Amino acid sequence: MKVAVLVNKANFEHYTAPGAIPSHWELIHLGNGVPDETVLIATDADALLVDPMIPISAAVIQGLPRLKLIHSQGVAYNLIDLEAARKAGVYVSNCAGVNASAVAEQAILLMLALLRNFRENEDMVYAARQKEAKTRCFENGLKELSDCHVGIIGLGAIGKELARMLDAFGCKLSYYSRTTKPECSISYLPLDDLYAQCDIISLHVPVNPETINFINEEAINKMKQGALLINTARGELVDQEAVCRALRDGRLGGAGFDTLAPEPVQADNPFLALPAEIRRKVALSPHIGGITAGCFYRSFEIIWSNMRRVAQGLRPSNIVNGL
Repeated sequence: MKVAVLVNKANFEHYTAPGAIPSHWELIHLGNGVPDETVLIATDADALLVDPMIPISAAVIQGLPRLKLIHSQGVAYNLIDLEAARKAGVYVSNCAGVNASAVAEQAILLMLALLRNFRENEDMVYAARQKEAKTRCFENGLKELSDCHVGIIGLGAIGKELARMLDAFGCKLSYYSRTTKPECSISYLPLDDLYAQCDIISLHVPVNPETINFINEEAINKMKQGALLINTARGELVDQEAVCRALRDGRLGGAGFDTLAPEPVQADNPFLALPAEIRRKVALSPHIGGITAGCFYRSFEIIWSNMRRVAQGLRPSNIVNGL
């Protein structure tokens, strides 16, 4: 079994359990940058292990006649040509569910940062203006998470875990999904009703042609005045220009994002141009929601189990391309 490895090598070595990889397998480390397709094809690999942010094109899939499996290191797989893989008889698998608790925690961190004006208050403490910051909080009050109606868009593994955690805070919870979830204990709301009623909107849907710019000017205009928007899914779900306009004019009360588009974040990203008085309403983190030790251990356990299954002629788990 020859495996082309397109992930961070130090991460790979640290979190792969001893004995997980058969000693006679050949591993070809190509790093976690976008590869030269000619070099990748020249590996003649049986399997690819790829960072979710690396595109795998039809040309690569067609150029690897021995290829049996493309495995995402994470949950996302939208940059892999799924149809080309299906036509070639190549499984595409992901690590579904491994980051659910970690990303849900990150979403809650962003909610709390916005509700408690964390960025502004921290800056004021560092500027020796602690008393002024505290007085401002006395005068204006701070909203508790338990007082918020949180709308969760997308009730997959992460959305369900977020609902479980927020229930412990005492939040009122609602969800929207393309299909209703009768087994779910929280209330379903049609999308427009969720926008209109919820204090916080949290996104947990995959990127596909239907969800790109899912949150746009029209959607924002339907939201409750001063609502908080949380995105720990993918930057492409959001029209960032529209969000920044809504922050400037007060239609949105805040935005907590773990991911922007494109990544790496570019200097012309509209969030970076926000004035200081608006930036205090924003909480940004560098796409680290699912980057925890627990996630990596769970991911590599799934990855190498699937690689061994395919090497034995068996079907892997977590197939995402309908093969």
